[in-house]
Amino acid sequence: MQVLSDPATLFTLVAALVVAGAAIGFLAGLFGIGGGAISVPVFFEIFGILGYQPDVAMPLAVGTSLAVIIPTSINSAMGHYKRGTVDTDLLRVWIVPVLVGVLAGAAIARYASPEVFQGVFILVGVVNAAKLLSGGKGWRLREELPSRGVLRLYGAVIGLVSALMGIGGGAVSNLVMTLHGVQIHRAVSTSAGVGVLIAIPGTLGYMAAGYGRPDLPPDAIGFVSLATFALTIPTSLLTTRFGVALAHALSRRALETAFGLFLLLVCIRFAWDMFA
Repeated sequence: MQVLSDPATLFTLVAALVVAGAAIGFLAGLFGIGGGAISVPVFFEIFGILGYQPDVAMPLAVGTSLAVIIPTSINSAMGHYKRGTVDTDLLRVWIVPVLVGVLAGAAIARYASPEVFQGVFILVGVVNAAKLLSGGKGWRLREELPSRGVLRLYGAVIGLVSALMGIGGGAVSNLVMTLHGVQIHRAVSTSAGVGVLIAIPGTLGYMAAGYGRPDLPPDAIGFVSLATFALTIPTSLLTTRFGVALAHALSRRALETAFGLFLLLVCIRFAWDMFA
């Protein structure tokens, strides 16, 4: 493509991916998310600059984001696990239903319009941001987690929504846990583990969903761009530890406010794309 023959444009794209990787890793550690809230909009913009239409650029951004989340979420989960704040019992309950939800989301991705992805992202992000920025007052369903049956239903929904949003599930699982009385630091830490459950099957699902399409980049396997993955991962792995350290240094309220503002900014960005 013409942009690839322009050294200045190519350098700018590579630099953007390197910086995005650093932000993804830091956010993965800080908020227990895979960093998809950063990587999806960045990848979407870059694929658009490269000349791909939104119906290709959006699922490609989501699928590649899930691939990037694999190493960052593993790195983040291990960092939080060492601090003893990951709820491994809850993760075991969620393994199967999350997998079912992720595979359903990947199947939908083959046929959904870009507005579906962006709309789901905005809806979930705004609800979560409102809860976090309000301090959670009035945002409590109960003071403890529900039965295993309800938790499994939650897991399927988390997997489905996260696969459509291209995130590691941190924003959604964090909302579910804090609505049921789980303390924010424990919710953030456990959400990092949820990212591992979502990212691996999600990536494979998006590879399969886009496999054989002739309008994808030459480096792509289905809806996953290998070149984008390779340029993003190094810096993301370097910065995850700093996010983990800051998450445990911040107060509960400071962590909630930071997470809420971050989600709100990303939602505004996607809303601008949809309605501008």
